[in-house]
Amino acid sequence: MPRRAHRSATVLAGTLTVLAALAMTACGDAADDRGDGATSTTVASRATDAPPGTAAPGPTTTAPLPEVRAVDLELGLSAPIDLTARPGSASLLVAERGGRIVEAVRDGDRFRIADRPVIDLTSRVGSTDAEKGLLGIAVAPDGRHLYASYTEAGNGDSRIDEYELSGRDGSLRADPATRRELFAAEQPYPNHNGGGLAVGPDGMLYAGFGDGGAANDLEGRAQDRSTPLGKILRLDPGGVNDANRDGVPDDNPFVAEPGADGRIWATGLRNPWRLSFDRESGDLWIGDVGQNEVEEVDVLRATEGGGRGANLGWDLFEGDQRFPDADPAPGAASAGPFVEPVHTYRHDDGGCSVTGGYVYRGSALPALSGTYLFSDFCLGGVRALRTGTDGRAEVTDLGVDVAGVASFGQDDRGELYVLNLDGTVARITGT
Repeated sequence: MPRRAHRSATVLAGTLTVLAALAMTACGDAADDRGDGATSTTVASRATDAPPGTAAPGPTTTAPLPEVRAVDLELGLSAPIDLTARPGSASLLVAERGGRIVEAVRDGDRFRIADRPVIDLTSRVGSTDAEKGLLGIAVAPDGRHLYASYTEAGNGDSRIDEYELSGRDGSLRADPATRRELFAAEQPYPNHNGGGLAVGPDGMLYAGFGDGGAANDLEGRAQDRSTPLGKILRLDPGGVNDANRDGVPDDNPFVAEPGADGRIWATGLRNPWRLSFDRESGDLWIGDVGQNEVEEVDVLRATEGGGRGANLGWDLFEGDQRFPDADPAPGAASAGPFVEPVHTYRHDDGGCSVTGGYVYRGSALPALSGTYLFSDFCLGGVRALRTGTDGRAEVTDLGVDVAGVASFGQDDRGELYVLNLDGTVARITGT
């Protein structure tokens, strides 16, 4: 396994155990813990009689990729699990899995942690066993509200809460007294909690949740439109497109379908571990964790509806392959068309659990512009994905020396960061 950049010690075995149990972990045979990179691959068509999927390739990109490195910010945090920024702010908001959200204040070329946390949700989060904890954060487009996705203390059920966010850089605060519950769902098992949050170009809040856990999606939740599990949800906290004020956008795809959960945007996900929007094109990118054999990266193009009503195929498909133990909800076998992954790779290649990232739109590394960066827990490092008009996805290992990537983050300038549960928050920069 690669060593982390600018630290002398590698990830401790205990950290590996914790991270392997986290939301991006595949529920199947243990994968080889190798540090070699994934090779280029071709988008493979899912074996189905349904019409072709809706994911379309982007423009051909042939410019050489730059040499990059990950520079540890040395913030001394405990299990950092997500990172975002308030619009217009130079600070970083970093979520610790245990429940604290802290502010990393820019200090020249470095950052320092503010004296007080933005908010401490430790008592609400409780246990971080298995795949529980504070799992994702996001900030409203106007910067006035903070969103937190977590598993609740005691029962482990999923929650998304909203808090009023105020203050200036160096003194950002989210007021616990302003808590408003946006979403609540029971979790039948302790794994596959998802928890990723992203604000879309439409101002809506998108949230990813796994299929409820265990293995094989035995209850067929991912293909069942009556449950939010195994889905990407689209919420309207600000009431912008919500005539009846229930937090559900009026133009969501299944709001008028009897028995369906109107919050659903897309179906057929196993355990989406990180979703993000390309801040230029509006495309929605998803890293969906496989089970025993195949990891996948999906893209839902803004020009084709952004994934509205899309079906990503689980548990009829694992990546680009038919899943042999499929047990979907009644009638789901004809619920296609199914979106084909833009990239898949197998556990035979050394991977075990995809970590979704971002399309780079910063200014520090212009040769990376339009390139999707992601990782895999077992493989480590950072991978660059570029797609062409011929439908092929080229994936390159950037040679970044960082192990066990738990998450990526993006600041207000579009620069990217990698996070590891051993405490690393590192900025991706040039050599």
